Amino acid sequence: MALFTISKKSCTLALCMCAMLVSFGCQHHVSSKSQPADVASCDSQLYLFVTKDLPYYRIPAITVTRKGTIVAVADYRYGGTDIGWGTVELHCRTSADNGRTWSEAVEFTHGDKDMETHPNYNAAYGDPCIVSDRTSNKILVMSCSGNTPFWAGTRELHQGIARFYSKDEGKTWSEPDYLQDEIYGLFDKSARGPIRSMFIGSGKIHQSRSIRVGKYYRLYCSVLAKDKDGVNCNYVLWSDDFGGSWQVLGDIDTPAIPQNADEPKVEELPDGRIICSSRVTGGRYFNIFTYTDAKKAEGTWETYAASGEENRGVVAVGNSCNGEILVLPARRNSDGAKVHIVLQSVPFGPGRANVGIYYKELDNASDYDSSSHFAADWDGRYQSTSLPSAYSTMTLLPDGTIAFLYEETTFGKDYTLVYKPYTLQTITGGAYSYRK
Repeated sequence: MALFTISKKSCTLALCMCAMLVSFGCQHHVSSKSQPADVASCDSQLYLFVTKDLPYYRIPAITVTRKGTIVAVADYRYGGTDIGWGTVELHCRTSADNGRTWSEAVEFTHGDKDMETHPNYNAAYGDPCIVSDRTSNKILVMSCSGNTPFWAGTRELHQGIARFYSKDEGKTWSEPDYLQDEIYGLFDKSARGPIRSMFIGSGKIHQSRSIRVGKYYRLYCSVLAKDKDGVNCNYVLWSDDFGGSWQVLGDIDTPAIPQNADEPKVEELPDGRIICSSRVTGGRYFNIFTYTDAKKAEGTWETYAASGEENRGVVAVGNSCNGEILVLPARRNSDGAKVHIVLQSVPFGPGRANVGIYYKELDNASDYDSSSHFAADWDGRYQSTSLPSAYSTMTLLPDGTIAFLYEETTFGKDYTLVYKPYTLQTITGGAYSYRK
């Protein structure tokens, strides 16, 4: 049965019946370059994956197909534990009417739940990331797999990397292919290899808007790796065959984030350069990759930069948490100028609470000509919830709506995954509109 949709109302406390009465309040836009603005709205929302007791849901991933089907995927944690500790499977829900109604949740992985045999890459699946191809009916999901925790991995015994495809709008999925040998092997001869542990950052796999080699537009995903010395770092991987095979972006000896790294995301800037975004306590790390030969995927990383309170950047008070980065074309409403906007979601804090979305205009070269300039002077933010909340992701729908999916302690348990459709005008307090 599809969940009931809460429609947008005036800025007062609203009540709706979803199987029970649920209340929600107004969330606010705040300008970073002035005192808090007086713009406020009440969000539409759906409780897409509901947790009230064990098992519970975590780790949102979302995409939209070229036919307009929204596909959402999440962990279903039978024992409440992460990958490597217990049974985890992936659930999927889809919407064919722009998010108004959704299919029932379907479990599309089927681990054998053997936690005693090592390694067993078929023991569990979790931390999904997803992308839909813009020129075919393919959807790709990558996930962690197995029964080895990230922190305990070695080159010989580590977490798995599983790949799934759907060709029917997320209704059915292929059996898993296991890519850990291929991807770990990319680093065996690097200065930081062999890699001990690795997993791909959950949420969104980015598909290039400009680089197409052969049949597909290029894919990018980013990995958290623990190198031979136990240092956590982020690399970016790329694929020109829609996830069939992967390579390292840039020099295998030079990570995008070389130390103190955590779960990463990747996006494409308006000029075709690549941006890596990584979680860190207090905000984000950012680094930019510049191509010297885009077709061959050759180029170099800059020096990474921290974004936080000190440089008026992305602030996550008292927490380090997974979030999503999204770049989209926009129109500045004050003068009609064509610009781009970058969005970055995080829990505002303190702690894992008050998830929302920061935004920054990308217009002048000085806005993003370097990692340090990109990291500084973000323009404002929009708060999505006032409840305890954590991981988040988003994707752009064909009509310009931003589909936002995040974890929230809605029913007193961690976590229910909440879906909210936003316009860019809502997020930016009316300052910008989406531009096709």
